This record gives sequence, structure tokens and C-alpha cells, in this order.
Amino acid sequence: MGFCDNIGYTRRKIVSVKDILKERMAFSFEVFPPKTDKGMEKLCSPGGVLDQLYELRPDYISCTYGAGGTNVGKNLEVLDKIKQDGKAIPLTHFTCIGNTKEGIRQQLDTYLDHGINHMLALRGDFPVGWSGTGGDLHYATQLVKFVRKEYGDKFTIAVAGSPEGHVACRSIEADISFLKQKQDNGADYIMTQLCWDMEQFKRWLDMIRKAGVTMPIDVGVIPITDQAATITMAYNRNASVIPKELSRLLTKHWIFPNPYNPTEPEDVVKAKKAAFKEEGMLYTIRQIDQYRALGCNGIHMYVLNKSDGVARLVNESGMMDYI
Repeated sequence: MGFCDNIGYTRRKIVSVKDILKERMAFSFEVFPPKTDKGMEKLCSPGGVLDQLYELRPDYISCTYGAGGTNVGKNLEVLDKIKQDGKAIPLTHFTCIGNTKEGIRQQLDTYLDHGINHMLALRGDFPVGWSGTGGDLHYATQLVKFVRKEYGDKFTIAVAGSPEGHVACRSIEADISFLKQKQDNGADYIMTQLCWDMEQFKRWLDMIRKAGVTMPIDVGVIPITDQAATITMAYNRNASVIPKELSRLLTKHWIFPNPYNPTEPEDVVKAKKAAFKEEGMLYTIRQIDQYRALGCNGIHMYVLNKSDGVARLVNESGMMDYI
């Protein structure tokens, strides 16, 4: 019995995310499979983070896995719990990294055997030292086409969209052309990468619609609660622009000499962190308001396996009213 065994929730009727997106605005969460037993217990045990997220009635919960399929066992354990609990649709991330076509079939067959039929089709980030996927497929466009050919409509397929352009792509125009190709190959909807620059998001939205991309858009949002984490997500993970308003918040509550290694008195650091978190939460709520006003089809929150403050964001942004 693992940490993510069924804990006795009553099942509800599970539908496809693509059907939800046709009817109303959806909202969902992203978690990652912890590497340690302690992390798994925090996420999956009774009263843990997943249970707390269920109380907010998300439509689905996605679970990542590491480069090259590392930690895929924990990924499946987390998704099994979500499926067994019957409180949200489980969705797995799935990459081309290190995968042969036969290996992809075996893994996808396993997911279907476990009742998991939603996926986010990705090329995946190259592990350190790699210059390619090291597998039979090299792009997410090929993965979408392969899954549709092999499995028909057995999977609901989401694909990534990059409002600022993928960091590895030669241009945003090329990136959008690949997004259109994913649609043509059978993708169902878009899950966007992090983007705080709303003006750029609006330009991207206009550009993809003019390019013939008609898929629903589920917007990726990370709650702004920690200064160091915000900087890391922007520069180390996503190459995201930090707009002036967010830069102002970072400057106003800057922890010296830097947020990763503060030397100010503990009480000063604590007060700055609390003030930044409060203003960051309000910033995130306003951003969700803007996405809703643009007619986006869903909000997908990257909660980083934490539930602190998530209920406030969901309630104050009005997301609960859609359920």
C-alpha cells in the first residue's frame, strides 16, 4: 500500500476536459511527483495537499514527470490516487525524451489500463548533456500525430502554448506555426506556459487566432507568493518577462543582499516576505481577472505541491462560480 492508495472518496462521473471547455470556463491544478517518501506523504496522505485541492472542486489535476521519464513510477502513483478518489480528472504529462515508439505504446497502454486517458503531449526538456530527444520522436507535433494514429480518440490531448515564444524556438512565428500543426495533427486544447506580460499575451492570442488556431486555451498561472520562487520561475525555468508592475513589487519588498541568501534581521525578512505575498496574491487575482475578460477557456494553477493561499485565489477570483 503506497501513500497514494484510495482513501475512500465517493466517485463522481468523470467527463472529458475538452467537453468541459466547450460548456464553461474550467479550472485545474498542476502538481509534481515528489522524489521522497516524505514529499509523497505530504501530497497524498489523508488530509494532504491533494485532499485540500479537492475541496476547491477542480476539473482536473495534471502531474508532471522528470526529463527522460524519470520518476514516472511516482507520477503514476499520484495519478492513480486522483483517479481512485474520483474528485478530479487525472492528466499526465508525456514527453518524447528517450522514448521509442514501442516504449511510448507500452507506457500509454499502462495509463489506459489505469483509467488515465488525458495527456499533455510535450517534446520535453533535454537532460543535461543531451542535444536531442534520444528517441524515435523529436517534436510534440510528431507525438500528437503518433498518439492519434495509434489510439484514435482514446486520449484527450492537450499541447503546450508559449505566449512569449518557446525559449528554444527560432521565432514566435515559427512557434505558432508548430502550434497550428499540433492542432492539425489532432490536439484538443492548449495549456499555456507561464506569462506575466499581459500585453504580450494579448498579441499572442491575436496572432494564433489569425493563424487558424481555434483550440480552447487553458492558461497556466503560478500564484505569486515568494520573491525567490518568482525570480527562479521567470529566469531559470521559463525565460519569462517580468513586467513593470511585478518588478515594482519585487523592488519594493527586496530582501538584501538577495532573496536566496538574506542577511537582514529575521523579523525584517519575515515582514517583507509577508508583505510581498499579500501583494503578490492580489496581483495574481487581477491577472486571472484579465484572462477571464479575454475569454480564455480555463485557468490552470501551478501550485508546486502547496495548498497555502490557493483557496483564497480560487474564491476571490470567482473561479468557484463556474463549477
